[in-house]
Amino acid sequence: MQFEGIYTPVVTPHNDDHSINRERFAEAIEFLIGAGVHGLIIAGTTGEYYAQTTDERIQMMRLAKKIIGNRLPMIVGTGAIRTEDSIVYAEAAKEIGADALLIATPPYAYPTGREIALHCLAIDRAANLPAMLYNYPGRMCVNMDEETLDRLGRSPNFCAIKESSGDVNRLHMLARDYPHIALSCGMDDQALEFFAWGARSWVCAGSNFAPEAHLQMYQACAVEGNFTKGRAIMSAMLPLMRVLEQGGKFVQCIKHGLTMRGIECGPPRRPLQPLNKDDKRELEEVIRTMSTALAAIERGDNA
Repeated sequence: MQFEGIYTPVVTPHNDDHSINRERFAEAIEFLIGAGVHGLIIAGTTGEYYAQTTDERIQMMRLAKKIIGNRLPMIVGTGAIRTEDSIVYAEAAKEIGADALLIATPPYAYPTGREIALHCLAIDRAANLPAMLYNYPGRMCVNMDEETLDRLGRSPNFCAIKESSGDVNRLHMLARDYPHIALSCGMDDQALEFFAWGARSWVCAGSNFAPEAHLQMYQACAVEGNFTKGRAIMSAMLPLMRVLEQGGKFVQCIKHGLTMRGIECGPPRRPLQPLNKDDKRELEEVIRTMSTALAAIERGDNA
């Protein structure tokens, strides 16, 4: 499978009592398909998979597949501490008809490179689906190092990596030494650098509510190769990215952004708490300013 374009890790809307709002979930998916994103990720971090029961996660996979059908690729996250649990999610994803898996390092356990590789290979043997690796040491504590990547070369299913370390040296290493594993941008404020180094996809939570902006960036850099325009677009998007990352309110900001688009997403599951009025006001202002700037760029005023 070739990962190309904008891949959105879909949020999980909730009712006020923190139960899943399946109607709003369907609306969010239809909004993203209509906006033109290239693929949808179910049970990603933005979808709050870590706060769901096993039954809920599998139910959401089934519901997502029913809504999406064959209109877009559906990628399912297998994140869990225990390899056995990740295998359960991977096998369910295959049975449901997922197109690919997103395989992250098990959190908290602090595995070695060899142990990470054995974890990924066990999931691969169980499901035999294309897979995007997910390297995010900020949450998982460790990197998928060279030993991990070398061992994973045993299976052609590992065809991409979402790189979220923020370390530009790792970006260079992956592009230079592992060209058979396609680069996918997982660090939003480095999207320009990823595209310059040959990335063909961007897994971006902000595309839940601002798919047009992310598609505009992808079109400029990956399709047109116009990095002058890409720099202007990234400059306009950077204030939003700073707001999303500040103060540990990432999921809450994404959900409020989609609520601004008319799809009420409700609160995050605890222990996370909703944004306060000041946080909402700041996010809304940043989004308005970004949208104005991107519209000007698209007209050719600043590119």
